[in-house]
Amino acid sequence: MLKIVVTLTLILATVSATTVQQCKNKPFPLSVNVQDCEIPPCVVYKGLYAVMEVHFLGNKNNIKSITASTTAKVLGMNLPYALPEEVSNVCINLLYGAICPIDKDEDVVYKFNFYVEPSFPEITADVTVTLNDAQNEPIACFVASCKIRKGPTAVRDEYLLDWTNPNSL
Repeated sequence: MLKIVVTLTLILATVSATTVQQCKNKPFPLSVNVQDCEIPPCVVYKGLYAVMEVHFLGNKNNIKSITASTTAKVLGMNLPYALPEEVSNVCINLLYGAICPIDKDEDVVYKFNFYVEPSFPEITADVTVTLNDAQNEPIACFVASCKIRKGPTAVRDEYLLDWTNPNSL
């Protein structure tokens, strides 16, 4: 029964997977699903979260801690982007009942919620996401091309009413 559930999960993950690039000399995840995107560049909106599910295998036994880190390649420069602890701590963001420690060949999915800062410029950037163990050894790494666009919050401000001014009603 467990084999059937795992097989169905793998099939569903593969069907909705987003095309991403492999990092040089680092393990590649089984699949990556960027919400609402199959073929890059994936459009992400300023002031909102880009949601990704990273499906990967443990590469050794008893991995107690996994940390996500990101960089963005912009205008030929790799710029690090510090993630808050509640996002970078992979173990607290594992889906489907998985928990750390994880073991070699254990099949897990990490839900990565990446906040797109309103101050980001509206450009296309290659975002590298790396999952490292406590010894800073890579477990999985991929590059997703993201097109940053103005979010819906800018439009919303035009429709706000000034309740203190009766002439605006």
